[in-house]
Amino acid sequence: MLTRLRKRIADHPGLNARIEDAFAAYVRRIHEKGDWERRGFGPMEDAVASGEPLIVVLWHQRLFMASFCFPVALGPITSLTTSARAGRLAGQVQARFGFDTIPMSSHRRNVTLSREVLRRIKAGSSVGIAADGPGGPHRVLSPVPIAWARVSGVRVFAVAFAASRVLRLPTWDRLMLPLPGTRGVLTCREWTQTVPRDADEAEMERLRLSLEATLDAVTDEADIAMGRRPDQVPKRPRV
Repeated sequence: MLTRLRKRIADHPGLNARIEDAFAAYVRRIHEKGDWERRGFGPMEDAVASGEPLIVVLWHQRLFMASFCFPVALGPITSLTTSARAGRLAGQVQARFGFDTIPMSSHRRNVTLSREVLRRIKAGSSVGIAADGPGGPHRVLSPVPIAWARVSGVRVFAVAFAASRVLRLPTWDRLMLPLPGTRGVLTCREWTQTVPRDADEAEMERLRLSLEATLDAVTDEADIAMGRRPDQVPKRPRV
C-alpha cells in the first residue's frame, strides 16, 4: 500500500509540474547570477541561424546546463530523454527552455525511434542526445549519433560545461550540479569527420571513437578552464 502511495505521488501531474518549475528556475538562476563564458559556439550558431539542423552530443554527467548549450532562439531542437521519471523530469525542464523532447522507452524499437529522429531532422529540427546515457558506461559514446549522421548527412557538434563550484550527485556518472554564485564555462566544438553512407562496421567503430575523443576533448577543455583536473575515465565497452 505504501509503495502504491509513493507511486501515485511520484506520478501526480501537479506535483511533477511544480518540481519541474523549481528545477528550471534553479538552472535559470544559476546561469543568470553566475559568471558564465561561452567558447566555440559561433559555427553552431551560424549553422542554426541559416536553417541547418545539427546533431548535438554531450556527456550525461553535464546535462544540467544543456539548455544553454544550443541557441533555441535561432532554431528548433529535439532532445532525447528516457521515459523513466528522472528522464521525464529532465525533458520537461528542457521544455521550459524551448526544447522539444522524444521520450525513449525500453519497449520502443530502436528503428522506430531512429525513424522519428530522422523525421525531425528532415523537418529542420536539430537533435540533442547524452551520448553515454541513460545508464553508461560513463563517457563511452553510443554508436547511435554516428548512425544518425550517416543517414542524415548533418553536421555533429560536441558541447560541455564546467563550473568552479559543483555538487556531484550520487548517480552512476556523478552528475554535476552547479552551485549558486559559481563561475562557469560552456564549450562547443564541431566534429569534422564525414560518415560515408557505405561505411562498414570497422569504419563506424573508428568514427565512433573519433567522436568520443572530440567530446572528451571539449569536456576536458571546460574542466581545465575552471582549474579542474579532467576526469580520468577508463573506457569500457558498452554492453
